[in-house]
Amino acid sequence: MRALGSPAQMEAVLRAALAAGINHLETAPAYGPAETFLGQALAALQWDNLGPSDGWLITSKLLPGPDLSTGQGQLRSILARLGVAQLTNLAVHGLNRPEHLEWAIKGPGADLLTWAKDEGLVGQVGFSSHGTPELIEAALSSGSFTFCSLHVHLFDQTLLPIARAALAQGIGVLAISPADKGGRLYDPPAELVADCAPFHPLELAYRFLLDQGISTLSLGAEQPEDLAWAAAIGGPSPWLSAAQRSALQRLDVAGRERLGAERCGQCRACLPCPNGVPIPELLRLRNLAVGHGMEAFAQERYNLIGRAGHWWEELNAEACRACGACLPRCPHELPIPELLADTHRRLSAAPRRRLWG
Repeated sequence: MRALGSPAQMEAVLRAALAAGINHLETAPAYGPAETFLGQALAALQWDNLGPSDGWLITSKLLPGPDLSTGQGQLRSILARLGVAQLTNLAVHGLNRPEHLEWAIKGPGADLLTWAKDEGLVGQVGFSSHGTPELIEAALSSGSFTFCSLHVHLFDQTLLPIARAALAQGIGVLAISPADKGGRLYDPPAELVADCAPFHPLELAYRFLLDQGISTLSLGAEQPEDLAWAAAIGGPSPWLSAAQRSALQRLDVAGRERLGAERCGQCRACLPCPNGVPIPELLRLRNLAVGHGMEAFAQERYNLIGRAGHWWEELNAEACRACGACLPRCPHELPIPELLADTHRRLSAAPRRRLWG
């Protein structure tokens, strides 16, 4: 979704991916010319007799909502742009709301996914989601999907129990964008670098996810050099050495010490908020800004709220009316309305454009 400056840029990234030992490519029609550029790059490498020994594993995605005929046409277009006869994986792109799940398991989407498998156009079907834990659990328990793409990261472990449960059932889990959505770890702040020393924060984030059993990491490479950590990390488990585990423990302790009694433990006991405020997510961003110096990332995410539709939260801390309903629920007795107000003061800034959406 990022190597879109030219077909040559995509080809260079693909060659670097192959050299790094990568065999899985994930894309989508929603990512501008990505599929077209990727198809051209695949053809160029095939011309040079280059590719993984067992072939490329390719995932693409379809947005929920179309009728059967429209969806069939969209899938055929994906295959044509990529220049392949079959996708390894087809995902529902953004299974974020209950109506999306209804479409995928009972509506036209169910017919589409069944047709795609029966016709041999896809190997398996799954979904990506930015939705609630409850929605994701419902999707996984439906029996309709054999893989999922989730926001599970070192700095956002909310969905980690769900991911572990899926993996235990043989459902593959892809971690969405650990380098960027996981905290802009390709450009870490000084505090984070110091807390993780002597290891790079992005290396620890990748290794943490692999150690947790996450089956695939989405690396989001824009340039060939973005795959350097993938090349360096590749190898047999254990993914975390004793020294790296110690660094992760120091990182956690440092964040707790900076936050002190104001640290949100992300237990979600404060929910539901009568005003719909996504309290844990907002206080998670505050945790990152105060605890780890990750203000740039936290501000970027905070200022996308209400501007990305169902792909992200829709209400920021200004929606808090200080009604106090959350206060008796918090096991840490946090002054939640005050912390939300502080979150808004710290993170509110001029909004930035979202990359896709």
